[in-house]
Amino acid sequence: MNSPAALARPVLHLLGSGGFYGAERMLLDHCLSAPGQHQVLFLGAPSELLARFRSAGVRCSNRPGLAAALAFIGERRSQRPLLNSHNFRGLLVAWLAAAIWRLALVSTQHGFTPSSRKQRLYAWLTVQLCRTAVVDQVVCVARSIAALLQAAGVRRSKLAVIPNGLPEAAPGAARERSGTQWRVGYVGRLSAEKGPDLFLDTLIPLCARQPRLTAVMIGDGPQRVALQARIEAAGLGERIALVGFQVDMAGWMNQLDALVISSRTEGTPMILLEAMQQRVPVVAFAVGGIPDVIEHGRSGLLAAPLAVAELAGHLEALLLDPAQAAELSAQARQRQRQHHHLPSLAQHWARVYLDATLETSP
Repeated sequence: MNSPAALARPVLHLLGSGGFYGAERMLLDHCLSAPGQHQVLFLGAPSELLARFRSAGVRCSNRPGLAAALAFIGERRSQRPLLNSHNFRGLLVAWLAAAIWRLALVSTQHGFTPSSRKQRLYAWLTVQLCRTAVVDQVVCVARSIAALLQAAGVRRSKLAVIPNGLPEAAPGAARERSGTQWRVGYVGRLSAEKGPDLFLDTLIPLCARQPRLTAVMIGDGPQRVALQARIEAAGLGERIALVGFQVDMAGWMNQLDALVISSRTEGTPMILLEAMQQRVPVVAFAVGGIPDVIEHGRSGLLAAPLAVAELAGHLEALLLDPAQAAELSAQARQRQRQHHHLPSLAQHWARVYLDATLETSP
């Protein structure tokens, strides 16, 4: 097979979404890698998200309710679409549709965030559904996710690991530094699994030691008010800025001396790949799929999960050694291009899709 376009059936992606986050970014790039082949069925999504996909040329619809979503798929069952689910809501609807109309089903697993009873239930149900014969293939964005699913009873033969990737980078402005100030960034949802509180645990004492250090936190979420209060209480309102959700990430990344990923759980974060592509050095906790991407000391610096003091030490060492920062970012850019390049990964997706359709052929 030479390209994803060789698949005869259309691919219909299903997910419930509250905004444009990592999974949505991955899905948009994935759809654009094979124009015309993919369609997205959102199971409840803000109008801004639909507009973003449509403006990029991706066909998409929004059906928040279960009955409406199943009706949408049923109207297209004669086309024999291949269903590709993302997150629990997407899997549940896709599983029902695949069982009713015997459609091919691929479940993409971006990672688990079991920080509440409901999320733990969803994670358990996801595993149970993936174990059934209705799900033909399970694609995990990190080896750690595949290992978890296999340990929970999902057959190894239906598991595939395809990491997230990025398309070719558009030419951008050269990164410039004044040398008088360090600026580090956090990018992600302001919620427990992404660890914005751990980012402040790292930055607040470091700001006390390094007066040149400033930070920007990009994203929104339920912890925003508490985080702002903590920043103000530390007297750092002028040095740590909460700027909310931003669209022009390339422009922001161009301003950073380092990206800090303080997540408690992760798959393969898209922002990590973006930093590598734009030669922004990365300091992160070694959670989820991050150690699959970053080799400590060569393409970034990793700390043990939740080890805030170690994370701060790595960040401080990086900022104090511009030569090391430059070497790490150069190696990271090369690694991203070799292992997380979307045009190359599209070939793996094509194989998965073909295998899934063969499973459901009459």
